[in-house]
Amino acid sequence: MDTLPTSPDYRKIYRDMISIKYPDKEPICQSILNKKEFTVLDIIRLNNLITGTGNKTSLASNQKLRAYDRATVMQILEYQKKNGLNNTQLAKHFKLSRNSVAKWKKKYCEENHG
Repeated sequence: MDTLPTSPDYRKIYRDMISIKYPDKEPICQSILNKKEFTVLDIIRLNNLITGTGNKTSLASNQKLRAYDRATVMQILEYQKKNGLNNTQLAKHFKLSRNSVAKWKKKYCEENHG
C-alpha cells in the first residue's frame, strides 16, 4: 500500500478500538491485524467484522468518504477477475458504485494495454 508519512496508523487504531470497545471481536480480527502488509481492503474487512453491515444511511454516508489508492483498486479488479464477477457483482461485494468500477477498469486497463 502506498503510504504517506502522515498517514494514520490504522493497525494501532483498530487494535485499540477492538481492545476497548469490541474485545469479543478480537479473535476474528487477529489474522488481519497480524498481516505484514496492511491495505485499505484490510481496513474495510476489519470495519465490517467489527461493526457488521450497519444501516443503509450510515453505509451510504461512510461510502462517500472512502478513497482508494491505485494498489487497492488493482486488488479489487484482480478479485473480480479471479472470482469471475461482473461489475455489478463486484460493486455489491465491496459496496461500491458500478460507475466507480467501470471508471477504474477503463482507466487502469487502458494504462496496462497502451
